[in-house]
Amino acid sequence: MITKAELREIVLKHQQELKKDLGIKRDFQIKLLKKFITIISGIRRCGKSTLIRQFLKEKSPIYYLYFEDISLSKFELKDFSKLDGLFIELLGENGIYFFDEIQNIKGWEIYARSLVDAGKQVIITGSNASMLSKELGTRLTGRNLRYELYPFSFNEFLKLRRTKPNIKNFEAYMKEGGFPEYIKLKDQDILRNLFEDIFYRDIVVRNDIRNETELKSLLYYLISNIGKEVSYNKLKDMVNVGSTNTITQFIHAFTQAYMLFPLNKFDFSYKKQIVNPKKIYCIDNALILLNAFSFSKNKGRLLENLVFISLKREGKEIYYHKNKKECDFIIKKGDKISEAIQVCYELSEDNREREIEGIIEAIKSYQLKQGSILTYNEEDELEIDGKRIFIKPVWKWLLER
Repeated sequence: MITKAELREIVLKHQQELKKDLGIKRDFQIKLLKKFITIISGIRRCGKSTLIRQFLKEKSPIYYLYFEDISLSKFELKDFSKLDGLFIELLGENGIYFFDEIQNIKGWEIYARSLVDAGKQVIITGSNASMLSKELGTRLTGRNLRYELYPFSFNEFLKLRRTKPNIKNFEAYMKEGGFPEYIKLKDQDILRNLFEDIFYRDIVVRNDIRNETELKSLLYYLISNIGKEVSYNKLKDMVNVGSTNTITQFIHAFTQAYMLFPLNKFDFSYKKQIVNPKKIYCIDNALILLNAFSFSKNKGRLLENLVFISLKREGKEIYYHKNKKECDFIIKKGDKISEAIQVCYELSEDNREREIEGIIEAIKSYQLKQGSILTYNEEDELEIDGKRIFIKPVWKWLLER
């Protein structure tokens, strides 16, 4: 429990946070409706709070609390009853409620629902994908608008750097990633602290994981093998855990924290999708380069990871294709495959036949008319067996998103 006097000081302190630099405008739209809760979820430090401050910059008062402030470590569900009176007393009536990282308070949705029932406008943010779960939506009686925010896109990176799109700046984005603070300061300690925060606070503590050593071994292995097929059964033996269920739980924890994402092989049978090997991708290339062993020279995998995250940012339903040949990404829209994308650093004598045969097999398998091969900086157009293949630099493809 926290006293009203302590809460008063915290509310006033947090009002100063709202006055911080708003940064660049994100390429992201949200809505705020009465009798609905607006939920923004995304990895830690990707810019959720700044996005909301931008959205609310001409609105007042704003009833704001940041629940990861250590001053609120004693805050409990019943302390919410003290808030309304304090907000009105200190800031005036009819404010918009903005609660940052509220998932730390057990039972918070009870209070949030009471606000919605009273016709209030509420925005909440969190660093865990459970904020978007169907179970939470049910507890909030379905009255919520849910959004996911990712680290900066290439366009946003260019805006922050105040620079033009070209291959040199794309090379920087490919390696530095999209975390705003790191882009501005380029201090490796920022990334190291972020990685440790996500690992311990959003993965270990949140999921009450005891075998921390095995968990970290798995995380390092997966980050070092981005875009490669992995078998949960082999992973179980490699990190020495008792069952594939433990591996499933670990990877679920990574996904809930927005650190890693498993990709299924496409099959019309959902059961086969579940049992087939997965591929794993990471939220940001900078975290890959920070933690992966001998990854810096593998620009093809970095390109592939960038394309995957761009597709995730757009909310696409993504799979990989593998039959006799392989295609990195296929996109499902409704009940049909709508797009096929192959990614490689370059088309060389060693890989040209393999990459083209892979995209052609995918195009034919799903009755498509065309497909794309995304490269570092090659551009061309081919027609094979009546199917068109567009070869395009990833950086130009990203600018079109």
